Amino acid sequence: MGILIFSIIAEFLYNDIMILNNFIVFEGIDGSGTSTQLKLLKQNNPDFEITAEPTSTETGKFLRRMLGGEFKVDEKTNAYLFAADRCQHLYGEGGIIELTKKGKIVVSDRYFFSSMAYQSATCGIELPALLNSPFPLPQILFYFVIDPEISLSRVNSRNEKKEIYEKIELQRKIADMYEKVISSYEKDSENNHMKVVRIDATKSIEEIEHIINETIKNEIK
Repeated sequence: MGILIFSIIAEFLYNDIMILNNFIVFEGIDGSGTSTQLKLLKQNNPDFEITAEPTSTETGKFLRRMLGGEFKVDEKTNAYLFAADRCQHLYGEGGIIELTKKGKIVVSDRYFFSSMAYQSATCGIELPALLNSPFPLPQILFYFVIDPEISLSRVNSRNEKKEIYEKIELQRKIADMYEKVISSYEKDSENNHMKVVRIDATKSIEEIEHIINETIKNEIK
């Protein structure tokens, strides 16, 4: 299975790879701590542009309603919707491309790696890989690694309404897909040139914050 996933990703995503400089992505399953670290990063770096997927556009609002369980769409439809929202996130007015061209450092909570993990866990990897093939890689990818049991316990402690993917069996599948997807990029790092930083999401907030700050300081000049 891992070899198959690597070959599919390689076929769709490793042609004419473009790294988008000054673009950083945080990835991890629900409850892994990405939101906490993004808040700290913004506090310490007020000039950074912090964004997220789904976006705050109309497409993103629709997706958040779907994630909240207001209505159901087919998982393949989800893959198309997330890709459309991502396209606007990148290329729309005031989007990631425009901001980085102005010299801004943009940090996103989730990017196409999420689609490769979440949608692939429910509808297969071929469609998400194809839909996301035009999108550039970030300069740095922080991948928060955590056991789904621990992360979901964090989600449950919030006493908030759960999203549709926040179920333990599904989170296990998503975590497994994340690992396969990220590993495939690490194996091909000589070609894709993206910096992948694995973070043990069970470490203290302070330890994780230090890793992130040091990496950005060393990688982005």
